[in-house]
Amino acid sequence: MTQVQALTALALEAAIAAAQAILAVYARPINAVAKGDGSPVTEADQAAEAIILQYLAPSGIPVLAEESVAAGIIPDLGARYFVVDPLDGTKEFIKRNGEFTVNIALVEHGVPVMGVVLAPVSGEAFVGDARGASVCDTASGSVRNTQSITVSNRPALRVVASRSHGHAALAQLCAALDIRSDVSVGSSLKFCLLARGDAELYPRFTPTCDWDTAAGQAVLEAAGGAVLTLDGERLRYGTGRPGFLNPYFVAAANLALAQRAAREMAGILG
Repeated sequence: MTQVQALTALALEAAIAAAQAILAVYARPINAVAKGDGSPVTEADQAAEAIILQYLAPSGIPVLAEESVAAGIIPDLGARYFVVDPLDGTKEFIKRNGEFTVNIALVEHGVPVMGVVLAPVSGEAFVGDARGASVCDTASGSVRNTQSITVSNRPALRVVASRSHGHAALAQLCAALDIRSDVSVGSSLKFCLLARGDAELYPRFTPTCDWDTAAGQAVLEAAGGAVLTLDGERLRYGTGRPGFLNPYFVAAANLALAQRAAREMAGILG
């Protein structure tokens, strides 16, 4: 087992433990408060992050984690670090629609080389690293039924868009690319739908941060997809962007489609 494979196993173990803590909170009334940026946070976010940090600590690798950043705790990251969102889709969590995830990624020299995206309610965990992409069942608390996944290359395009963060430009893009159908889903599950072949395009016209995208990008790229900014460059991390905010981007089932969609999005936004 290579070191990255060992870190993949560690990240999956951490995500499973965090998911159990999240579900314990999900089973009772949820109290949310607003963070400084206005986004909601719950005790589940904080409990899950504490568990993940504990699991990852023995690796000695720095961790960029959402709730720690909100508290002003940002380690010296260097060229290799974990990126963690303990509860991606807090709004979906509060709505109780099940569309929230635990995200853990490993970034090396600005590129996400490993990612785990686990949906606590379904127990589905999507994993991507140098070996490729897979999905497994973790509902029992252990890994079962691991299956390889890969992107779709259907000519009739399907778009996946955010359930909580829609944008008027999406309709223009769908018309320009002759999108035949759409799927709406919350959190980083959007990347995973592309990785599994359930859709071909995920355009993002609204803000995200590193921890929202790194794990999903790793899974999608491992499945054969691509994630580009609107200037046609690969979405990268550790670039010193204020607040760890990402530029607008497009995730797609293949590089050619991502490049075409990026050009269209840039044109629509002017």
